[in-house]
Amino acid sequence: MEQGMDVGGKTGRHKPGQEIDLYSTPDGAQAVENPVRRAILAALHERERTFEEIVALVGRAKSTVSVHLQEMAAAGMVGSRADPEDSRRKVFYLTGDLVASLSPEGRVTGDLAAYAGAYRRGMADPFEFYRLAFRTIRVALMQEGILLDPLLTRAGRCVGEVLYPTLAEPDTEQFCTNIARFWEVHHLGRVEIERLDPLTLLVYDCFECADLPVTGRPACAFDSGILSALFSRHYARSAVAIETGCYSMGFDHCRFEITWDGS
Repeated sequence: MEQGMDVGGKTGRHKPGQEIDLYSTPDGAQAVENPVRRAILAALHERERTFEEIVALVGRAKSTVSVHLQEMAAAGMVGSRADPEDSRRKVFYLTGDLVASLSPEGRVTGDLAAYAGAYRRGMADPFEFYRLAFRTIRVALMQEGILLDPLLTRAGRCVGEVLYPTLAEPDTEQFCTNIARFWEVHHLGRVEIERLDPLTLLVYDCFECADLPVTGRPACAFDSGILSALFSRHYARSAVAIETGCYSMGFDHCRFEITWDGS
């Protein structure tokens, strides 16, 4: 990514070490470099907020925050409406989605050619090639410090919505058994229930991350999106699968805790 446009409209070469968030908007993608704007957008990514809440979270002058909000609204990234509890105040919300982040500090090192060379001619299991392709793409992006977790989570949620009718079961334990069977049949890993309250699933030999470099961060955004959609449908309320353990964090399994969105 040689050049990009910040929300303020300034075009130029990105500075080495500069963190960048990429948002999709109705008018196209926007690269956000300014740390104040990134902080505002991160706050709105969690939930809608009043102007006063944003000022308190960002820790900048009201006039500064106001200018940033106006320019991001003009760029199609932020919207506002009257606060139903006080019409004199505005509530701000995102109109775009976080797609990816570029973090030079998050780069991983390693020989990508050697990694891709793990595939051997004549491997009988076709799933091995697709696992290799998926992981090699992930590693190539990680080497550049490109984090696609938000996009992978959204893609996973779409897949989860499609899968739900096939796996649906009113009983939670049986529903988890159906998920485990699907994961096994499709070579996605081996799923076990660690406990039911809060519902916690363990995934061994995870297709998404089992041999990714250890970064200290969870790496299974796609799985998290699938499980979030599945359990949202199962419980008929907005659920989210939080990954608290991962091969990429140095564990010998992935661990997902099902909780409620916004809790």
